[in-house]
Amino acid sequence: MDFALTDDQKQLQEAARRFAHERLRPGYRQRELDGRFDRALVRAMGDLGLITPDLPEEYGGMGIDGLTAGLIIEQVGYGDIIVGYIPMLGSLCGQILARHGTPDMARDVLPKIARGETLVALGLTEPRGGSDAAHLILRARPDGNGYVLDGEKASISMANQADKVLVAARTGAESEGAHGVSMFLVDLTAKGVTRSAYNDLGSKAVGRGSIWFDGVRVEAEERVGPEGKGFTQVMQGFDYSRAMIALKCLGSAQASLDETWPYTVERQAFDRPIAQYQGVTFPLVEFDTQIQAARLLCYRALWLRDRGLPHTAEAAMCKWWAPRLAVDTIHQCILTHGHLGYSMDLPHQQRLRDVMGLEIGDGTAQVSKMIVARERVGRVSVQYAWKK
Repeated sequence: MDFALTDDQKQLQEAARRFAHERLRPGYRQRELDGRFDRALVRAMGDLGLITPDLPEEYGGMGIDGLTAGLIIEQVGYGDIIVGYIPMLGSLCGQILARHGTPDMARDVLPKIARGETLVALGLTEPRGGSDAAHLILRARPDGNGYVLDGEKASISMANQADKVLVAARTGAESEGAHGVSMFLVDLTAKGVTRSAYNDLGSKAVGRGSIWFDGVRVEAEERVGPEGKGFTQVMQGFDYSRAMIALKCLGSAQASLDETWPYTVERQAFDRPIAQYQGVTFPLVEFDTQIQAARLLCYRALWLRDRGLPHTAEAAMCKWWAPRLAVDTIHQCILTHGHLGYSMDLPHQQRLRDVMGLEIGDGTAQVSKMIVARERVGRVSVQYAWKK
């Protein structure tokens, strides 16, 4: 197995690293206070090709592979894990639109996403639960040459600053489960759309909230793909986004580690640097090791995807492990900094709160582990849960 990166991969990784260090890290704390993204910053990301680099060139991307896109989002996560939502959702929604949207829809929307002019949210989760995504209530009823949407989407990332939302809605009977779900691209300025913001523990700049659809009219051309195929479209995309989420979590944890190692040399206790105490350095060594291992697992999941090989289990492993590992790593960095680490003046506390949200979003650890078990022994591993 070759672990070497190509020259092109190194150049894109370095471009993302420079952007993260020069543009993202300095404003990390201020973006939390602002509670939203600076659109000029988003457009700057688009100018560098950092939002949807994996889309075909005809749609504003660079046509790169998933592994290279992962290298980019890891660097973005290093600078600001919350800004990492922009390329993550851009790629996830962009891939769905490129594969299943109409040619006119793809030509109109995708270049705007790539340039940072349009933010698209994913509307899947509903108030009664996110993991049981196949049993949605929000309905799209046929109405002439189109549909009318009624219902609520909850816990939607970028709900309060996205321009459009890719909505999963029920077009069939609830008894049909996943087979009765279709996808629609909805303009969030449309009549009948209202939004609310949550007061979250972290990830404040992402603007998580609810979106209500009260008699919202959408045309047939705004349906993405065939009727009844929406659930499959999203689930296929999750195998990709889970590895991307894991990498931006690892990027954030790596940032805290990189700030903590020098501190152990600078900080004196009992007339010597605390780096001389194994009780200080050994926990950092352990997390440094595990982050390296988790990073390689993410790279492998994306490598498998790029070759058209099964990678569902690997992606789910990335999703349950990396956010948990990032939480534990950043927590240890806080402890290593002692009383100073507990202060709001350092970024570790913000990173901790931000990565915690990704232990839930896009599938909890329990759901991810059920996916791995299903891939290993079949649906017998989750038969009771599915029957319920």
